[in-house]
Amino acid sequence: MSKPADPAPLGARQLFQWLSYLQYPALLVAFAYAARPLFNGMEGMLDAYNSALLYAGVGVGMSSLQDPSKTQNKVSKRVWQDPRKGRLMLWLISAQALLPIVLGLVGAALATTTALSQLALGLVAFGLGMIGLLKTAIEMREHHRLDKDANRGTDPALEAAA
Repeated sequence: MSKPADPAPLGARQLFQWLSYLQYPALLVAFAYAARPLFNGMEGMLDAYNSALLYAGVGVGMSSLQDPSKTQNKVSKRVWQDPRKGRLMLWLISAQALLPIVLGLVGAALATTTALSQLALGLVAFGLGMIGLLKTAIEMREHHRLDKDANRGTDPALEAAA
């Protein structure tokens, strides 16, 4: 009886794809921190929101480890296949990355208390995570655009049947 073949070695792309799933626990922790002041009479709000921003930044940054040649759902696929929708999404993600970074840096410079300074740095961390997402979004748009490659719009299963 022959020995079954060893599974294929874990490639870097597959490893990063698996690591990208760590975004979900990080985002759940961020949500918990964001909701915490609502149940504590808003006590410790700035510290909780700083932690929420830090974990959200890490979570969004972890999503940049996913394989850009794959989409997560049909809506995402439709967005990245359409050149106009994809361009609009890239502009939105760019604004969502740049705005927290700028506000965070200005806030850190103008903060009068330690809590506000930490909150400002939490905004910077969130914005940096969004930059990672922007990089992945750019790659996803390049992989999925239908107007770049005329052959990509056809279904290989339909071609094989013809």
